[in-house]
Amino acid sequence: MEQIGYETQPRNLDAVFAALADPTRRAILTRLSTGEASVGELAAPFDMSQPAISKHLKVLERAGLVVRDIDRQRRPARLNGTPMAAAVAWLEEFKRFWSSSFDELDGLLEELKRAEPKGAGDE
Repeated sequence: MEQIGYETQPRNLDAVFAALADPTRRAILTRLSTGEASVGELAAPFDMSQPAISKHLKVLERAGLVVRDIDRQRRPARLNGTPMAAAVAWLEEFKRFWSSSFDELDGLLEELKRAEPKGAGDE
């Protein structure tokens, strides 16, 4: 069976969506959108340990969403938006599908309104 569209997907798209599936990781990305941060800074608003935050960061790194630098003893994390842009582009394909489907539904509803006999709803 031919697999249509599989060859055009970015290789790490599954990893990106898996990383985005967790609310803690999404919160980390939101925080990093304001600038780089250390593990301690990222852990501060959560009720979890720094090692737990580090595990989340590793998932984000594998997906390519986060880059870690080495600055002496500190390893600040920063956001890398390229993989997220690929995920957004993939989702845009479905936006076109849904927009088209809604346009067709709107057309059908308008057609049904015009076909409805006058006074049918007055009972």
